Amino acid sequence: MRLSGECFCGDIAYEITGPVFDARSCHCSRCRKVFSAQASAYALVNADDFRWLRGSEHLTTYASQQDYGLQFCKRCGSTLCGIYQGKVHGITLGCLNEDPQIQIGKHIFVGSKASWEVMPEGVPQFEAHAPEGV
Repeated sequence: MRLSGECFCGDIAYEITGPVFDARSCHCSRCRKVFSAQASAYALVNADDFRWLRGSEHLTTYASQQDYGLQFCKRCGSTLCGIYQGKVHGITLGCLNEDPQIQIGKHIFVGSKASWEVMPEGVPQFEAHAPEGV
């Protein structure tokens, strides 16, 4: 499967030539701020399956902790991906142009969700990070 994605203004575009997997929604206060929403919608990718098509010079990186960070468009502010040790680790599902044919499989950090958010039923929820392999 080939997927493409881009930022809101269209200056930055990418493609993914492999699977998008382990989709999750994080409800921590930091994700609420970075996504300007009740939670994030994020899925993992293999770094070797990801490449920038245009506009990588318009990326800016915020390192949230050592080795980890997020990359944004300098012009429109779209959060495009997460990085680990300088390589793309995952993508924000909202910036995809096509249907990735996956669903959010888990909700993490629901212990710090916003008081006004109502959690969906039927999806695994974890007070903090999900255990390895879940």
